Amino acid sequence: MNLFVKKAGNLPSFEKSFFRNIIAFFFALGVIVKSKEKVNIPKDALPALFMRSIGGTVGILCNFYAIDHIVIADASMLNKLSPFFVLIFSYLILKEKVKLYQGICIIVAFIGSLFVIKPTADIIHNPASLMGMLGGLGAGIAYTFVRIAGKKGVKSPVIVAFFSGFSSLVTLPLMIMDFEPMTAAQLMFLILAGLAATGGQFGITLAYTFAPAREISVYDYSQIIFATILGILFLGELPDKYSFVGYGIIISASLVMFILNNRKTTSA
Repeated sequence: MNLFVKKAGNLPSFEKSFFRNIIAFFFALGVIVKSKEKVNIPKDALPALFMRSIGGTVGILCNFYAIDHIVIADASMLNKLSPFFVLIFSYLILKEKVKLYQGICIIVAFIGSLFVIKPTADIIHNPASLMGMLGGLGAGIAYTFVRIAGKKGVKSPVIVAFFSGFSSLVTLPLMIMDFEPMTAAQLMFLILAGLAATGGQFGITLAYTFAPAREISVYDYSQIIFATILGILFLGELPDKYSFVGYGIIISASLVMFILNNRKTTSA
């Protein structure tokens, strides 16, 4: 998604956000219709769905705003604060205890991301950095309430459709007020960004539905690795030696988390 958003060029954040969400909405709606299953949304799950949608919309808009106003590396680093917020909200709201090794793996993975992203001093001096941090906060809230909605029996396509529809309705009037005409190439890249975001959204929704946030939040850092590979292949962006150090740290933290979680599950 990040690759295609970047290839779409200089378009308003609301416009990019709308296309990212409206495509996910219709895709999720198609999955629901094709399944022919009755949509069941328990009344006690509605607050979680709305909180997921509000947090997710704030997260996307703040992240896109940060990307438009500060360097992408800094915006990405601030967005990577979301796993910390997930752990905090999971503890406060879901009462899911964070084990020592899980907390250490999250911190180690975050340190690895700093080697890859190499944030600059603009994070302190540019007000848009606060928006980037709020984007990470919004994502952390969203992922936590995805888990709540899933535990209450809401299917992942319904969660995706609810959030995407909500976010599309919020960004539509804002996009109309600041609409920028697009070329055919820009439209194509926004459609591709929406499709890529849909795949990622289904994946992360399923992940947070079926597993505690403390066990899977570390894998969010794999995004950095995938983005770097795509950058090399399609944008000619060759990482430096510090980035490769970061990759090793992130992969190591993910492997340790995976091995220890499996051992705990097996012993249980």
